[in-house]
Formats: sequence, C-alpha cells, structure tokens
Amino acid sequence: MEKYMLISRRDFLQATAAASAITAASGYGPLGRAAAQQRLSQSDILRFDPLGTVTILHITDVHAQLMPLHFREPSVNLGVGDSKGLPPHITDAEFRKYFKIATGSADAFALTADDFVSLARNYGRMGGMDRIATLVGAVRAERGNDNVLLLDGGDTWQGSWTSLQTRAQDMVDVMSALKVDAMVGHWEFTYGADRVKEIADKAPFAFLAQNVRDNEWQEPVFDGRKMFERGGAKIAVIGQALPRTAVANPRWMFPKWEFGIREEDIQKQVDEARAEGASIVVLLSHNGFDVDQKLAGRVKGLDIILTAHTHDAMPGLIKVGNTVLVASGSHGKFLSRLDIEVKDKKISGIRFKLMPVFADAIAPDNAMSALVEKVRAPFAKDLARVVGKTDSFLYRRGNFNGTFDDLICDAMRSQRDADIALSPGFRWGGSLLPGDTITWEHVTNATAITYPNCYRNQMTGAQLKEVLEDVADNIFHPDPYFQGGGDMVRVGGMGYAIDIAKPIGSRISQLTHLKSGQPIEAGKTYTVAGWASINENTQGPPIWDVVAAHVSKSGTVKVEPNTDVKVTGA
Repeated sequence: MEKYMLISRRDFLQATAAASAITAASGYGPLGRAAAQQRLSQSDILRFDPLGTVTILHITDVHAQLMPLHFREPSVNLGVGDSKGLPPHITDAEFRKYFKIATGSADAFALTADDFVSLARNYGRMGGMDRIATLVGAVRAERGNDNVLLLDGGDTWQGSWTSLQTRAQDMVDVMSALKVDAMVGHWEFTYGADRVKEIADKAPFAFLAQNVRDNEWQEPVFDGRKMFERGGAKIAVIGQALPRTAVANPRWMFPKWEFGIREEDIQKQVDEARAEGASIVVLLSHNGFDVDQKLAGRVKGLDIILTAHTHDAMPGLIKVGNTVLVASGSHGKFLSRLDIEVKDKKISGIRFKLMPVFADAIAPDNAMSALVEKVRAPFAKDLARVVGKTDSFLYRRGNFNGTFDDLICDAMRSQRDADIALSPGFRWGGSLLPGDTITWEHVTNATAITYPNCYRNQMTGAQLKEVLEDVADNIFHPDPYFQGGGDMVRVGGMGYAIDIAKPIGSRISQLTHLKSGQPIEAGKTYTVAGWASINENTQGPPIWDVVAAHVSKSGTVKVEPNTDVKVTGA
C-alpha cells in the first residue's frame, strides 16, 4: 500500500508565520500574549492561494463546545502495526520535526503538548462557534456560496451541559445557522434512536450513514450519500458513522440498529456515485484515522476521506494511492479548507490548509455570538458556578494518563468509598491551567453524557485484569479494523504494566494496589467505582455530582503526575 505525506507546510504556516517568531525565549505573560495577538491576525489565518472552483470545508469532533477553550493535544499517541511511528502517531518534538514547526510557535501550541501552559497563556484559547462562523463566512464570501461545501464529521451534539439539557437542540440550532451541508454521527446516537431520527428528519442539513441498518430487515436507517453541485462539479458525499457505536456506547439506546464498517457497501456507494456523474467522491467518515487509512487502500475510487473520531489534527494530507485523508482535529480548534480543481470530470489538483481557530485573533460573528448567548442563557448561572480551584494543569488526552481523569478517579474513590476507580478513556473535555477556577461548566464538559451514573460494585483481581486487557486490545490491536479509537481506561488506586506489542490476554501485568503496595490478587475481591457503564439501569449518582462534591470539599485540588502505568513495547 502506497503511503506518504503531502506536507503543505506553506499552506499551514501561512496562518502562523508571523507568530512563529514568538518562541519560549521571548517571554510569557501579558506582554508575550500581547505580542502574539499583534503578530497573529485573522487575515493570516484566512490567507490562502485559491485553486479551481470547488472548496470543501471540514470541521469535526466539536463535542458541543460553543465557547473558546483550552485543549491540549496528546503527549502520548502510540501507533501499532503499519501505523507505528507515522503521523498521527508522533507527538511533541517528533511531530514538530516532521512538520518543520518552530518550538514555542503558534503552530506548536495548537498542535503539540510541550510547554502547553506557558504557550496557552501566550496565545490564549482556541475555538468558539462564533469564530468558526467568521472563518466560514469569509471563505464563502471569497469563493461564492455556490462553490463551498461545509461538512461536519460528527461528535458534534454531545460534550457540554447545554447540549445534554437541550438534548442536542443547541447544537442543531448552531449547525443550522452555520449552514452545514451534511454530517455523520457517533456520540449523537447516545441521545437515543427516536431523538436522532427526529433531528435527522427535520434538520436543514443531511445526516448521512451508509453503514447503519435496521437489524430486522437490514434496511438503511439513514441516507447513505448525497450529491451536491458546487463550482460546476458534482460532489458525492458518503456518510460513515462510527462502526463500533453499538460496542462503545449503550446498545439499548438504539436496540434495532446495526453498524459496522461495511467496506463492500462503501465500494458500491462509490461506484453508484461515479455512475451518476460525480467528479468528486468524498467519504465523510467517523471511522478513526487508522481505520480510514486502511480502508483507503481497499476501496477504489474515493478521492477524499474526511476522517474523524480519533481527534487527530495534521497540517498535511496523507495520501494512500489516489485517496487523500484529512484530519481536522477536535473541539473547534481547527477548520480545514480544501480547494479542488476539476478537469474532464476528475480531480486535477488539491490545495489544503488546516486553519487554526485562535480566538483572540478572530473577530466573532455577531449573529452567531447572539445565537450562542441565547442557547446558553437558560443555563448561564449554573455554568458559571464555581465549585473549586486547581493548582495543577488538568487535561484529558493521551493513551494512558490525563490529570483531569485522575481527578475524576480521586473523586470516585473518595465519594464512593472505593479501593479502585475506573474512568473511561474519553478524548473530549477541555483543559484547565494552574490557578484556574473550576466551574460547573468545566466539570460537565468532561462528564456530560446520557448514561452518567457512578456505580460501586465488587470486582475480583482477575476481572480487573480482563477489563484492562479488553480495552488495551481495542486500542492496540495491530489490525485497525479491530480498533475502537479511544484511549486506555483510566485507573485510580491501582498501577499496572502494559506491553502494547503483545497479543490480547498478555499485555497487562504487575497489577498493584497502590494504598497497600501489594499485588492485586486474581481471586481477591475489591470495591470498584466507575461511570459510563453501557449496561442499562446502572445505579448511582451522576458523575458530575460526584466530581463537583469532591472538588468543593477539597477547595483547591492538586493532582500529582501519574507514574503508576509502566509502558513497554512502544
């Protein structure tokens, strides 16, 4: 399989070339941030050498974040099999070297984890739907509405208190105002089959999912693709929901639906689209990057895969054969632009730019700002409520550790009187800097799901090892088609060693009960607290109440670096 990186360094660094001169040596704090804001402008971010007549814009994995935020990229993102040591499975200095990114620059802050706290104070927050609206509007004004297609990669309706309380209506309203043309889903399905169908049937944008079937008659639940005409070219967009939704999330919420990759059906969709005259065929996918990279080498005729789910952000395109893959990050931090030239009903050229959404450098769109304020207004008092403060940098992202997840584990062990805590390796939720207040919004940005109950039960050491082994195989199986795309379950009160190169059943060893310092015994029973169980009727208080109570009781939280997971085989 042919694989190589198309490094569009010129296109990405246009956005941050001026700010790249601001390095760690130039100093931080108010003066450094003022310099960054002066050097980085909206016009820099938008600057682009246009090509052809068609523009595709892609945003994904927003996780219902309407407001600018901090979100640190992973410092550990390990690849296995053919993906080992290749983008997106490189981080920090290795990532910067690969993409020729200056240490301490705006692009380093946006795309890597090193020195994040200092750089965050220099460059400010990223994202915000009103800033994204400004960028989208500017591109449409430049290219013409009839030449621009805006596509959303899913994980859009879930991840905030307002989206949970409105059952996604806030995000549907925002997407409608943004004039999204089509989207796909994953966490969307956790609102339940009826709610998803209700929105999909009424929304002004297409909800596409060629791989979702009714399990009785194997009939499609949603449209599999839609044909658009932009810039004089026919563009077929094929939707692909997360194939493992019924495994990763509660199946009882959509009991009559089946998912899966359905590679042969994708090929059929491509062939039909070509027969209908499509000059450009796009897979709007929520498979995850490694799955899409494998799929690109097996399905013929795909021009572009807009990939999602694994939250990867890359300032270049991956090319597999004649297919290019685009990774647009998460949480509203980036907006991808692809300009496409079509000749003789085929793509003759693509120009790409990953636009970083630096909130301080972009003028908010007034109409979108007003809408965001309106949908947040009923919850504004709750969102702003301060529950505590952090002396530590709190983040959630990385294959094994996240300090925000460690805080959640501490809360569960304390509030639920448990020996051990298990917290899912979710990749969504903002980062907090040392000294920040912790508000209800911050807590719920990391916990807002429709199955939040914090359980307390008994598990043997053997069962704990089995849980870790199952999750590890979901992440580190050498065949991407067997991967789920999350991170390792977070563990509180217990340490372990993992060899990611070994097969299932033999990756996990040295399980240790941290309080006693004794090995976890296979036949011994331990009290375990956890949340986000996919089992129906799970009992226990919602996780946000557990975390808020712990933070409130602590007043100021301090989370020490977690060194209790030993990783080998990488």
